[in-house]
Amino acid sequence: MATFSPRQWFWFALAATLVFRLWLGAALPITGDEAYFAIWGRHPDLGFYDHPPMVGWMLAPLVQLSDAAWVLRLPAILLPAALAFLVRQALTAWFARDADTADAAALAVLLMPVNVWNVLVTTDTPLALFSVASMLAFARQRFFFAGVLLGLAFLSKYLAVLLGLAYLVWALAARRPAAFGWVLAGSLPFGLINLYWNWQACWCNVMFNAINRHEGAGLAWTTPALYALTLVYMAAPLLWFAWRERSRLRAAAPQPAVGVMLAAWLVPLALFAVLSPVKRIGLHWLLAFVPAIILTAALALERRALVVTGRWFGVLAVLHAAVFIVLAALPLETWKNLRLYPSLVLHFDTQAVLEPLAPQLARYRLAAEGYSLAAVLSFHTRRNVPVFGAGSSHARHDDIVTDWRRQQGRDFLILRRDAALLDDYRPYFREVESQRVQTRGAEYFAVLGRGFDYAAYREGVLRQVRERWYRIPSWLPVGRCYFFERYGFQ
Repeated sequence: MATFSPRQWFWFALAATLVFRLWLGAALPITGDEAYFAIWGRHPDLGFYDHPPMVGWMLAPLVQLSDAAWVLRLPAILLPAALAFLVRQALTAWFARDADTADAAALAVLLMPVNVWNVLVTTDTPLALFSVASMLAFARQRFFFAGVLLGLAFLSKYLAVLLGLAYLVWALAARRPAAFGWVLAGSLPFGLINLYWNWQACWCNVMFNAINRHEGAGLAWTTPALYALTLVYMAAPLLWFAWRERSRLRAAAPQPAVGVMLAAWLVPLALFAVLSPVKRIGLHWLLAFVPAIILTAALALERRALVVTGRWFGVLAVLHAAVFIVLAALPLETWKNLRLYPSLVLHFDTQAVLEPLAPQLARYRLAAEGYSLAAVLSFHTRRNVPVFGAGSSHARHDDIVTDWRRQQGRDFLILRRDAALLDDYRPYFREVESQRVQTRGAEYFAVLGRGFDYAAYREGVLRQVRERWYRIPSWLPVGRCYFFERYGFQ
């Protein structure tokens, strides 16, 4: 970075990463999660099964424009640039930092490892945008506005609660409880929207995020180690400088902006550390909080911390880009001997999988063996593809969309990635048979079920779903529950 100024490096990195991310966004196929969220965008609502509604709202105008992957991914593709400009503008206009420091910080945000290659639209996309905007507003002591932005982050993902907790910690430490009161006032309407929708929808967001998804949680030594590696990958130079200059950070912490930014990453990362022995901490969970570490360095440390971080992230960015370019140049058949090859074919060439089934699909309703597969098929066929069977705790929005009472007597084609035991399907159909589907060297299996028996399915599958995924605690007052009302369960 000796030859060019921080500003020149920033503009160069901005152009290079945007070009790379646009290419990658167009080259990668739509994933199961992205297809799932795009379907939400086609039918916007006050809420959806897994998460609050923001990602569906965000995608709603884009799915009307095009189904092209790069169009749907525009929010994720542009997110690093948006965060970088937010940080750059705030440091110069609000916190009186020099232009070189602001440019170096913005460069670090652009080149954060995940920000280089992650073009996938997830609930973390709006969460990161609104969280960073909120913490900047809070650091400038615009507390009510910070609360409004926090409310929007909350409607993106419940992880926003951790940022709210960080605000509370700062307010108590700084003896300014009114600051948190204003945040609460600004965010409360958004929380009430989600509360009302959950009250009218089986508390499904709460059930999924607080109860159902944690059934398999247990003590493990590997998950804390993975969390430590995640921190090294995401922010190693920054954390090293923060530790080495911890006395300097302690001295600067009474400054409101520095104290807020310290709380905005220390509190969430500490809570993740506490959870890590029993819960795997996802890489994407850190996306909304690492910019606070960069802002801390910009506000309280020497510029060298940002310069070294920018160099380190720049090297990783080049390596990441090279790997993705090489992988994109390889033909799909390169991975033919891997177990995931059928999944790759399904995502990269969905129509090739469906083409051999075209004659049957004129008669049979297409269904799937899992939620990811169902979402991909629904996205590409532009019609609802239900999940046949109990499924898992994840992505159960199909419980809201599909009314199995109305399927009585229908014929189904259930697409699977592996061979099926027909005895698992015979109780629910008059007759069943299986069929193999081969395309591009990948093999799939179709179960053809004729004469669906709703009464048997209610007792054999839906009752199991009710007992496993809709065990609403007695302390949650239920306004309405689509699952109970539709199928007559209590």
